[in-house]
Amino acid sequence: MTLLQQVKTLILKDIILEWRSKYAINGILLYVVSTVFVCYQAFKSVDTTVWNALFWIIMLFASINAINKSFVQENPNRQLYYYSVVDPRAIILAKVIYNMLLMTILATIAYFVYSIIFQNPLGDPTLYFISVILGSISFASVFTMISGISSKAGNNSTLMAILSFPAIIPLLIVLIKLSRNAIEGLERAASMREIIVLLAINVITITISLLLFPYLWRD
Repeated sequence: MTLLQQVKTLILKDIILEWRSKYAINGILLYVVSTVFVCYQAFKSVDTTVWNALFWIIMLFASINAINKSFVQENPNRQLYYYSVVDPRAIILAKVIYNMLLMTILATIAYFVYSIIFQNPLGDPTLYFISVILGSISFASVFTMISGISSKAGNNSTLMAILSFPAIIPLLIVLIKLSRNAIEGLERAASMREIIVLLAINVITITISLLLFPYLWRD
């Protein structure tokens, strides 16, 4: 099979496994909805800055919970089988694409639940939704790469936390700035720099993953 065919097959495999169990996605959805409700009960009403920060904190931990299992659920025997039949680049690319799809769905649900339960006026709802989608995609690409690295170190959660910190802080800064522009209703041209930076982060992260993962997989 070609690389694209391998990627497609692996994505379908992950979708089928997730659809059979549903435990992971249901647990994450429960986490998102319950956290939003708790925040609403605790604060009732907050200013736009706190509203924005709370949303991204919820999304950050939802992303960690959703993506951390990417390689944890792959037992050694299955990994050995993959090693013999598919290109390692197909494995990491399939994980990235699958996690992007998963995070896009979760982020969309979280955004609408958060907006309904914890109402706050948005100057530009469309731009804010774009920032949510870009943020979910960026979380997926960064955490998938880090999850792949930590999986080769015995799925060390401490290592994942250490590696995540320098990668996720700049991403959060850009996302908060972009979403703040949307809340304030600024001209969309003023946010183009942040959008380009987010796209560049995704391209760089995926490129590094494709270059690095074959060497990790070989070990």
